Amino acid sequence: MSLSTPPWRQAQLEALLELSLALGGPREEADLVEELVHRAVGLLDARRGLVVALSDQGGLSSWAAVNWPGSPEEFLVACSRYPGGLEVGLFPGSELALPCQQIMVAAGSWQGQWVLLVAVADRETRGGQGTFAPEDLPFLRSLALVAASAVASSRALAEEKRRRRALEEENRSLRGDFGDFIAESPAMRRVLELARRVAPLEVSVLLRGESGTGKEKVARLLHQLSPRAGGPFVPINCAAVPESLLEAELFGIERGVATGVEARIGKLEVAQGGTLFLDEVGDLSPNLQAKLLRVLQERTLERVGGRREVRVDVRVVAATHRDLETMLARGEFRQDLYYRLRVVELRLPPLRQRPEDIPRLIQHFLQRFAAQMGKGQVRLEREAWQLLLAYDYPGNVRELEHLVEASLALAEANEVRREDVLLAMGSSAPVAPLGGTLEEVVKGHVLRTLERLQGNKKEAAKALGVDRTTLYRMLKRWNAT
Repeated sequence: MSLSTPPWRQAQLEALLELSLALGGPREEADLVEELVHRAVGLLDARRGLVVALSDQGGLSSWAAVNWPGSPEEFLVACSRYPGGLEVGLFPGSELALPCQQIMVAAGSWQGQWVLLVAVADRETRGGQGTFAPEDLPFLRSLALVAASAVASSRALAEEKRRRRALEEENRSLRGDFGDFIAESPAMRRVLELARRVAPLEVSVLLRGESGTGKEKVARLLHQLSPRAGGPFVPINCAAVPESLLEAELFGIERGVATGVEARIGKLEVAQGGTLFLDEVGDLSPNLQAKLLRVLQERTLERVGGRREVRVDVRVVAATHRDLETMLARGEFRQDLYYRLRVVELRLPPLRQRPEDIPRLIQHFLQRFAAQMGKGQVRLEREAWQLLLAYDYPGNVRELEHLVEASLALAEANEVRREDVLLAMGSSAPVAPLGGTLEEVVKGHVLRTLERLQGNKKEAAKALGVDRTTLYRMLKRWNAT
């Protein structure tokens, strides 16, 4: 007796393998159902086909049909009333009140739950209409089981995506309207709240603050929360571009102004419909101040070497760390431009005035740079934490960012130690800015935080990045309870 596989069985196995490959990978449930009904009709030479995917409650989730004479809802109700329940097989169409000679139905389940029904009707032959063979029913059931697994996987993937979207939305909600700003301190929260209020308004905003306090980041926030968010955000640092080139950078230049010079548009035109961020605007020369004032007043500009006016639609957000009022008194800055730029003024606090944010900023930069350096999970030694918390940060957030990056780069393995922070600070950096031993520095920092928060130990512990038990223990040790 031959043990070889019959040709029809070999063809079915190949068809099942092909279907498994076709349904593999991340696909939407509707695509899977559509693929299955066409495969079932084609593989079984049926005139009609229907696939009904079931919801977790047993109702209709999705469906696809080929020449099916009735509605999927009616078919689902008829199957549920059939004596065999969902596990129906091969029978005349009249039993389901359908104008078909013969219907074959198979159910697919996954982990004990029905996922879908596959039905084919009226097999076609060369001579006309035939009947399904006995081996066709187990083959259809195999198709249904393979598809049920694929649909279940698709639903699990869709649910995971939904959860991620919900988590992202929750995170956005928790962050409020302030994007990815780390701002627990009242001083910074006030700045961001004012930014949120003025962002939708077509007014110029002047950002004041020391270098490294995040003026460009606030400018980007103003842009993102404004009606111009769909337009470009174009930054330019007026102090970083030589005065001889700055005019062309801002206003553009016409071809032929000098030998070999090609025409190009300036930052004001690049920012059309969006926001231009003028960093260090106090470094503008008197000539450029006059030209910028004209743009703000008339909404037009002339390129260098040009004779025609170009209309511009741009919102200007300016920033400076310089004392513009003193410059006004000395005649170094135009008063009319000052008031044009300073419709609303936002003063960003230096990091030393927002110590509540330092622990979270350290953790944020630590995680970011650890990922970039491929170091995985990284921790700070207690003494390293104390050094970073005690430091005065004259360069503000930017200096903190660079210090954390350097400390992590110098660290061995996945722990940043006190020695790493000291090396990152360098010999010129003060280890204990307030003087005294490390213990005295930490004590001074803790007590100043408590004083600033009016003795609120819960808020102080949160600002210092320690739990209340640790804070109470430190205060008891210093007889400062």
